[in-house]
Amino acid sequence: MNGKLIVFSAPSGAGKTTVIRHLLESDLPLEFSVSATSRAIRGGEKDGKDYYYLPLDVFKKKIAENCFLEWEEVYQNQFYGTLFSEIERIWAKGHHVLFDVDVFGALNIKKKYPQRSLSIFLMPPSLEILKQRLLERGTETEESFNERKEKAEYELTFADKYDKIIVNDDLKDAQRETYNTVRDFLTKPL
Repeated sequence: MNGKLIVFSAPSGAGKTTVIRHLLESDLPLEFSVSATSRAIRGGEKDGKDYYYLPLDVFKKKIAENCFLEWEEVYQNQFYGTLFSEIERIWAKGHHVLFDVDVFGALNIKKKYPQRSLSIFLMPPSLEILKQRLLERGTETEESFNERKEKAEYELTFADKYDKIIVNDDLKDAQRETYNTVRDFLTKPL
């Protein structure tokens, strides 16, 4: 199997989850990559579905053994990453891997698999519209809203490092453009 990697990043509120869900429900042979984390499992989550939950010492041991394609310490002693075994599991099924990762994870994946990966940055039409979408969710405190806004401004500075920028001004158009971009990449020989 000549497995490929589709790597998505976007600031919170850009519509990434909706676009990814649309791709996973399409006819494309894609499977979502389940990340590993050292954080504790939360109510309703399932190991192997939401994340692979690893004790901190096991996560650090796997880092030392080079078991991760990419990893990051997001908060002190709270690690997230993609195990090589997850990619191999998906490729063994004849599928291509779909990632939802932050900008650093995306750039690391692209660096390790330059020919096999397609990086897509889903861009909001404007920072103002992004702020409006975050406020409309009604799930943000003032502090978390400001954190997400600052993080979004920072993430937007990396957009030009991606293979493709798709502006989510109209959801149906963004879904169609994303589908066509991914389909064309998957059908192109390595």
